[in-house]
Amino acid sequence: MPSIIDLDHVTVSFGDLTAVSDVLIKVEKGDVYGIVGYSGAGKSTLVRTINLLQQPTSGTVTVAGTPLFKDGQPQLAGAALQEKRRTIGMIFQHFNLLNEVTVIENVAFALKHSKLDDDAIEAKCTRLLDLVGLADKADNYPIQLSGGEQQRVAIARALANDPEILISDEATSALDPQNTNQILDLLKRLNKELGLTIILITHEMDAVKKVANKIAVMEHGHVVEQGDLKEVYLRPQAELTRQFVGGSLAAADTLKAFHLGQLGENEQLYQVVFSAQTVTKSIILELYKQVGVDVSMLYGNIEVLGDEPVGTMFILVTGSADQQARVEKLLASYQVEVTKVDGGILA
Repeated sequence: MPSIIDLDHVTVSFGDLTAVSDVLIKVEKGDVYGIVGYSGAGKSTLVRTINLLQQPTSGTVTVAGTPLFKDGQPQLAGAALQEKRRTIGMIFQHFNLLNEVTVIENVAFALKHSKLDDDAIEAKCTRLLDLVGLADKADNYPIQLSGGEQQRVAIARALANDPEILISDEATSALDPQNTNQILDLLKRLNKELGLTIILITHEMDAVKKVANKIAVMEHGHVVEQGDLKEVYLRPQAELTRQFVGGSLAAADTLKAFHLGQLGENEQLYQVVFSAQTVTKSIILELYKQVGVDVSMLYGNIEVLGDEPVGTMFILVTGSADQQARVEKLLASYQVEVTKVDGGILA
């Protein structure tokens, strides 16, 4: 399937500082593509190259088959660039609403250059507010709304020009968990109902796990890992990705709280990440029955990626070197991702 967004060797530099370095990302139509990383990773700078709010230093940016930046130069400018930008909606962390006008007028603001007449604009804005669940708030002012409701207004405004792409730049970071989940559910519904391609910029892995089907992990301006969400989650390659997925950080905090100390003789700690739909046997019981080792589960958790449950376990196995080798072979036969863990996680 052809890409709707193609970032080809995109670099963004500010003098001696390189904020984005040689990034290659392809997004297909209908994807919910999560770009995750800590603050300062270059996520927002990268995503602003998609509509040339940030001009790259080098590389190629192509959106829906149209080159926007190539050979060191913008390919669109003026009215042509503005028209292209209308196909790319954006929502931000702080909503950016106009406090002195009503909710419906905030949505209508995005249509000020539209050829629609006033009645058509009002009808369209009413439909959009109904779509985001705020039909009854049309005449309210932003200050009268909760943070989650204000973000819904921002989403309705971003949809006013019927975009093909919606960019969410840390749009849930200022919201409490309940409102965050409601906004993520709304984005997922818009993706399915409108066929909207969504780019989700966040430092919160939980947001990506809830709605995305693909992911890129950024660190210091580089994409260190990318691909299908399930594949990256089950088989993370980069150390930063391992911190974001598989429950590693939560597990480390939990295990340290027990003050278990270092590993003893013939002990090995394993992190096991598995698809709960494909692993049907009791892993711990099978290790005991088939290898004869003592196994203790120190940590366990199951999360849902999209609609699929994925589990994480940390198990402590006591046995000889030969038995440990057999354990690893048996675990591999269950199509799970197995990582030997340094015993320092227990200290």
